[in-house]
Amino acid sequence: MSYQKYGIPRELVERVKLKLKNPDTKDSVKMVLDGVTKADLQDRAKVKSLLSKLTKILHEPVSESLANQIVQMVIDLKIDPKNTFHLIKLWGMFR
Repeated sequence: MSYQKYGIPRELVERVKLKLKNPDTKDSVKMVLDGVTKADLQDRAKVKSLLSKLTKILHEPVSESLANQIVQMVIDLKIDPKNTFHLIKLWGMFR
């Protein structure tokens, strides 16, 4: 499954990947995501809140419709941050 299938622009993903190479930005993102559970990532309101925090850190405003597409992708992927296989699969999706 690809993020492009959800209408998420490749350009956005490339900009975010570039910004995450900055250690300070990466650390800020890690702090926001620290302690996030599978249940959190299945809760639309929590995912939307996390997305809002991350877009502020990354200085990447997203439209309401794009935010909804990103939230839907996260929910559909049923990501378990404690499952190494899930994390490897995600990493492969965004390589």
